[in-house]
Amino acid sequence: MLQWASGGMLFLWFTLRSGEISVGYGKLLRGVYAGIALIGVALGFAFDRILVREAAGVGLAVVALVAFARRDTMLDRVATIIGFVGVGFASLATDHPDDVLWLVRLLVGAVFLGAVSDAMLLGHWYLVQPGMPRKLLNQLTNVLLVVWPIEVVVLLIPTGMVSVLNGSIDDGWNGVLGWFWLACAALTGVLAWFTRAALRERSYSAVMAATGLSYLAILMGFGTDLVARALLMP
Repeated sequence: MLQWASGGMLFLWFTLRSGEISVGYGKLLRGVYAGIALIGVALGFAFDRILVREAAGVGLAVVALVAFARRDTMLDRVATIIGFVGVGFASLATDHPDDVLWLVRLLVGAVFLGAVSDAMLLGHWYLVQPGMPRKLLNQLTNVLLVVWPIEVVVLLIPTGMVSVLNGSIDDGWNGVLGWFWLACAALTGVLAWFTRAALRERSYSAVMAATGLSYLAILMGFGTDLVARALLMP
């Protein structure tokens, strides 16, 4: 949850930096990601407490709420940094032999999940502020198309999903979860590409079509990140 909130706050700053979106969008995303971070803190204390991670979750939420109604994005950057520090400590606090690899996976995953989530939320904001330039959604989609292959690659690096696909790691479902992950990984990229293609159309309905595609991309994106982590973590 902290990973998701950190990536979301990163791309909130990314989209607000141009000053072309109303204050309401910032309120929405800051509230959403503050809530997600606090849910992560509660789950951490309930199941597997890592104090630095939980403190970072609280810190992200507090800073996001302080920035709730502001146009200044400096606090969004502060919240993002706090969140990523917490994600890093969470990775290094495990007993996994590939600590550096898992650090990279969690940081890349935060960027990946943040990009796909904010693309969907930004697409919906065009209903509220239809005069926004499409370049904002195009930029997020382009970021997703860049980070998507990086996400897939870091999850394939040994010991990675290749070991699940060739049967070296048992997924408990006779290989089904490995192929499900592969389908999610491929479809995330396909859906992101179709989202960008939809935005080339001039009609306003193209933005809504792109938003619908981003819904599906979120489902596939979470399948890509979370299924791999569930299968590879000790």
